[in-house]
Amino acid sequence: MNNVKRFFSIRDLENLSGIKAHTIRIWEKRYGLLSPERTSTNIRTYSLASLQKLLNITLLYNNGYKISKIAKIPETDIPVIVREIVAKNSTKNHAINAFKLSMINFDPVLFQNTYNSLLAEKSFRDIFWEFFIPLLNELGLLWQTDTISPAHEHFITNLIKQKIYTSTEKLQLMEPTQLDKVFVLFLPENEIHEIGLLFINYEIILHGYKTIYLGQTMPLENLADLQTYYDNIHYLSYFTVVPTKERLGKYIADFTKITNKSNSKLWILGRQIQHLNKEKLPPHIRTFESAEQLSKAL
Repeated sequence: MNNVKRFFSIRDLENLSGIKAHTIRIWEKRYGLLSPERTSTNIRTYSLASLQKLLNITLLYNNGYKISKIAKIPETDIPVIVREIVAKNSTKNHAINAFKLSMINFDPVLFQNTYNSLLAEKSFRDIFWEFFIPLLNELGLLWQTDTISPAHEHFITNLIKQKIYTSTEKLQLMEPTQLDKVFVLFLPENEIHEIGLLFINYEIILHGYKTIYLGQTMPLENLADLQTYYDNIHYLSYFTVVPTKERLGKYIADFTKITNKSNSKLWILGRQIQHLNKEKLPPHIRTFESAEQLSKAL
């Protein structure tokens, strides 16, 4: 059975395009740009073709086209003009919209083709910073507003993970050039939001350091095993959901106890660090507001 989402509410269109629902209704009534269908309870729904058309219209609108002029363009010509704009100017909005459509339709071919077109002119690192991070930042809102389901989120994040894996693998063919510290990357027990940690791993290797990637849901007591192999370990973790606000203090205290015989440090990113009092943290604990901030500290 084909479960691809084919009909969207006006709120879905607003969330995916960034154009307010009120504005979409005006464009629809005044210029006839979209032709919604109605459910048996008289609620507007929009087809996938309408979503694709709106995303193209949005790109034209954001590139200086007046909506009255767009309304006069033959519908078959709109994608052609979009491609011309993309060829001459920034591909950012077009590519992000293509990635969104790939996600909505569970379409890995569209994702791959969009990624490859970007890769022809940009590095993986540039693509991640310029395209994947803005896309990932939108996913939370889209999920919270029921525009997408958890299945959509898992689909697109796993495709992005594949690109991180393959790009990281290429870097791992080279010997580390920075030998003053080793990074051990892990997520706390019951923490599964891995994509940020994977990219940080890529960034650290890119800067010439050796990394040991332990991945998701790592028991804290097992970190001590690394102490017999390396000196000056910098443990690095993403606290997205856990430890919870109430358990943060104990988690850091337990980490300190487990590693107290070494020169180890703990670097932390993620949503949960907002609950920490940075001024009261032990000197071996350091927090970062973003991957970009951490990258600059390497």
